[in-house]
Amino acid sequence: MATENKLHITKEEEEEEAAATIHGDILEAILSHLPLIFLPPACHVSLAWHHAAFSSLGYNKIKPWLILHNQNTRKSHEATMHAYDPRSHLWIQVMQPLASMTYQVSTLRSSTSAILYMLSPSKFSFSVDPLHLTWQHVDPPRVWRADPVVALVGHKVVLAGGTHFFEDDALSVEMYDTETGSWDTCDSMPDILRDSAASTWLSVAVNDNKMYVADKASGVTAWFDPITKTWRGPYDLLPEGNVYHSVIGSLNDRLILVGLIGDAEDVKSVKMWEVDTELVKLREIGEMPNSLVNRLKGESCYMTSIGVNMMGDHVYIHNPAAPHEIVVCEMVVKGMCEWGSVRNEAVNDPMCTLVFTCSDVGLADLDRAFMSEKRSFVVKYSKGMLH
Repeated sequence: MATENKLHITKEEEEEEAAATIHGDILEAILSHLPLIFLPPACHVSLAWHHAAFSSLGYNKIKPWLILHNQNTRKSHEATMHAYDPRSHLWIQVMQPLASMTYQVSTLRSSTSAILYMLSPSKFSFSVDPLHLTWQHVDPPRVWRADPVVALVGHKVVLAGGTHFFEDDALSVEMYDTETGSWDTCDSMPDILRDSAASTWLSVAVNDNKMYVADKASGVTAWFDPITKTWRGPYDLLPEGNVYHSVIGSLNDRLILVGLIGDAEDVKSVKMWEVDTELVKLREIGEMPNSLVNRLKGESCYMTSIGVNMMGDHVYIHNPAAPHEIVVCEMVVKGMCEWGSVRNEAVNDPMCTLVFTCSDVGLADLDRAFMSEKRSFVVKYSKGMLH
């Protein structure tokens, strides 16, 4: 009888039985110590391992990845991607060129953490999925733009400013609806931003289904409502003190401002504030330790600007002029800041441009990447320890 029952055991039950030697809380605890990149294969061992892999994330939660896109300036079709996973303190190099797209002559760009794009007179291409494996290719906006600010607000992609010199309105705004596939013209940005109406001079954040743009030098800020297609402001967000450069971003729907204090040749401090958008007031929430400010400066000890990527509870800060060190700030319990830094593993070629984005990468995203039919998805690992 025992033999007869054994014959009726399904393949799924055999897999469960094989995995029974390590199961439950023990298996979850073991898997919680694995880097996230190793968990998708574990999900396919058996149903028990699949459940344990997802449950293990309760012990060691997923954290937003910093993703660096390296594009060859001479061969624009060549690009690689590096990602830093703060949960595992690992750098992951994706050897496959970004996505399954044929690169145009145009350059990879990103104004906010959530969207990567390329723009030419004949095409607008953008990607919003976490690992940028899929792209949308649509007709270009009506206005010819060289350096616009671009943000994804709900299901609409907003392009503002950055027009070529021969265009009539340097402050013009257009919006692409990803659901209808159509472009729409909106109210122009406030006139006070005319001299800085490009992504070189403006920082962008998306919060509460609105797009915020801020002048990096003056702190003058305005916000755009894609439903009414209108702007509010301008408002002055520059905090008190000698802040000579500032950048905005969004953490869990909270508008955050990061500022450099002092001057480019003598940076005294780097601070963060939370912005109350109703009262237009600032509340200081963190200050970077001096040792990390020095790491950020690099060997030149000179810093004219910073690049900032935010998502979830994480803030990544780099010096565009010396991006070899990246400062990481995690907002932990009671609003406290936990600071550290990581060496940039993607800086290896002066002939490449480096574009930063930030993504919430989950097990499903990694599984789709591994199972993708787009040639190959080869990953290499290198340890990146926080200091």
